[in-house]
Amino acid sequence: MRRALSLMLGVFTAMGGFMDIGDLVTDALVGARFGLSLAWVTLVAVVGVALYSEMAGRIAVVTGRTVFDLIRERTGPRVGLATVAASYLVNVLALIAELCGVALAIELLADLHYLLWVPPVALLAWLVVWRLPFAYMERLYGLLGLALFVFVAAVWWFGPDWGALWHDAAHPTVPRGEGHATYFFYALVLLGAQMNPYEVFFFASGAVEHRWRARNLLDVRVNAWLGYPIGGVLAIGIQATAHLVLRPAGIQVEQLSQTVLPVVIAFGQAGFAFAILGIVASVFGATLETLLSSSYTVAHHFGWTWGKETRPARAARFHTLLLVTLLGAAVVALTTVDPIAVTIYAVYLAAAVLPLTFLPILVIANDRRYLGRRVNGRTTNVLGTVYLVAVTAGAVAALPLLIATKAGA
Repeated sequence: MRRALSLMLGVFTAMGGFMDIGDLVTDALVGARFGLSLAWVTLVAVVGVALYSEMAGRIAVVTGRTVFDLIRERTGPRVGLATVAASYLVNVLALIAELCGVALAIELLADLHYLLWVPPVALLAWLVVWRLPFAYMERLYGLLGLALFVFVAAVWWFGPDWGALWHDAAHPTVPRGEGHATYFFYALVLLGAQMNPYEVFFFASGAVEHRWRARNLLDVRVNAWLGYPIGGVLAIGIQATAHLVLRPAGIQVEQLSQTVLPVVIAFGQAGFAFAILGIVASVFGATLETLLSSSYTVAHHFGWTWGKETRPARAARFHTLLLVTLLGAAVVALTTVDPIAVTIYAVYLAAAVLPLTFLPILVIANDRRYLGRRVNGRTTNVLGTVYLVAVTAGAVAALPLLIATKAGA
């Protein structure tokens, strides 16, 4: 029973990591604008992030080390520097968006401008990282994030034409009035929101933080292949509610409150309460993940002593970088930058740097010097290679699409 509970809590953790402010905003935006014609991207993203998270987690539990640590050992510190710099930038942009996202959700509850909530949210994030044990931190926001299933319940409540919904999802087309470039721009945005590199970094680093070893391979696989699909179900639920309510009304998602609107129409104040609870829990959890991932990637690359539960006296550079990153993100968030725009650019950049994340994972996962007989099998390698080629093509197309569509306008 204890073993089963541990596995399920891990599943909830992976699910919580999948649903962040980028996913919440992007799902509602594409649902309101494109219906379910981009639902295929979520399916692709779920399989991809589960595939590469399992590889990274397997590397961590077999070797007791992380991907960037091993890449630095094999190639030297300079080769992976570009990857680390790009990953850190993506994580910081995501952290800014997550801080704003939590503050915006609280603003919907309390009639105070969201900027007033950014400092308390940042302080709470620091206290949680500083004081709360790693396992409790994960499980708390993972379990509370289940409240987001209110979006799935709302789809049932609206009683849609299920055949029509399935047809829209299974036969994707570019809606009338939208160009192909804009369609593929938002496909990349959605892909970046749901395959954000920090999810993979945090997953592998968490395995080391938990002190998992080869006997925990089942935990890694269950967490990856059940947790992320549950997050995918939630994402489709948000897209479907936006398609059913916001799209017919011609509402373009520009505020977090518009993401919640379909649930309020379905269930009133009770639905609103569940939605806000789920959003705050999942986005605050993503705040913790992006914050930790920012320092994880840098510490792994440079060979620093690291770890959330490692005493600051032993990991001074790691904990200093955590604090500096959090303060910097909070300061930028307080400059009144548009949080929705930051979110869109953050997830778009995440899609552009995915090849830099996937390539080292695929290389190490096939190295018998580190993994022995637990290297990738043929099926995993085929899928991994297909995904690497696909995200590389997306990265090449990212800038032209950004310019051609004027950032999706």
